[in-house]
Amino acid sequence: MKKRSTFAPFKRLFSSLLVFLLAIAALSGSRALRSLNTHAANPPNDDLSLLDAYRHVEVASVSDALEKLSGHKMYMSHRMRPIFGSKFAGFALTVRLKKDPNNDPHALDGMLAAIDQGGANSVYVMAVEDGVDIAGMGGLMGTAMSARGFSGAVIDGGVRDVAYLTKIGFPVYALGVVPSTSVSHYRFAGAHIPVVCDGVAVNSGDVIVADADGVTVVPRAQAPQVLSLAQEMDFKEHSMYADIEKLKSIQEAVKKFGRL
Repeated sequence: MKKRSTFAPFKRLFSSLLVFLLAIAALSGSRALRSLNTHAANPPNDDLSLLDAYRHVEVASVSDALEKLSGHKMYMSHRMRPIFGSKFAGFALTVRLKKDPNNDPHALDGMLAAIDQGGANSVYVMAVEDGVDIAGMGGLMGTAMSARGFSGAVIDGGVRDVAYLTKIGFPVYALGVVPSTSVSHYRFAGAHIPVVCDGVAVNSGDVIVADADGVTVVPRAQAPQVLSLAQEMDFKEHSMYADIEKLKSIQEAVKKFGRL
């Protein structure tokens, strides 16, 4: 009679375990594939990544990229200056005020509501009709924006309470610093609407990028393309500094990199 192998039970156990592990692997692979397909069908929101990238490029490069791609000026004038040195990027939350002398205590309610509707990464973009000598915002509004995580504010008009705004570190660009108020002189004329801020068209949701050189407005639909070109321009310019120092010639560096 043939002697039965003492390893036979172990072989059967090993075979069963192998089949079990293969089944688990197949099931895991199927789940992973479904996960990848779901991810491809529903790509993640990349707004935060887009803004983070814009915070690392120079406004001058963004301005150049916009002009090259669109042929239009999309930067605000030299009049639009920060109350302190700052750099930010965010999505425009637009508000417009119109001149309207009044005694209506609710005339500016919509302006305040717009702030309370905004959130992280918003940039408050306010157009104040003939408002160079009118403070479109001050410390109270700036405190509310800061508490809600706004990136900053751009006011086509004046700003006040700059000492307090500087103290809390809330960045504001404006046409000037004035002590006046919009209360009883202006009326809310809309939010999340197209506005013109220092001569530049701004739509709610556009990307606003600001640094020491000024403020640019990037139409939301063009934002990824503009960013890519601005990053390329930044890289070339930053690479040129060392070559200019080494060659002691800006002409040679421009010839090499094709960028000025």
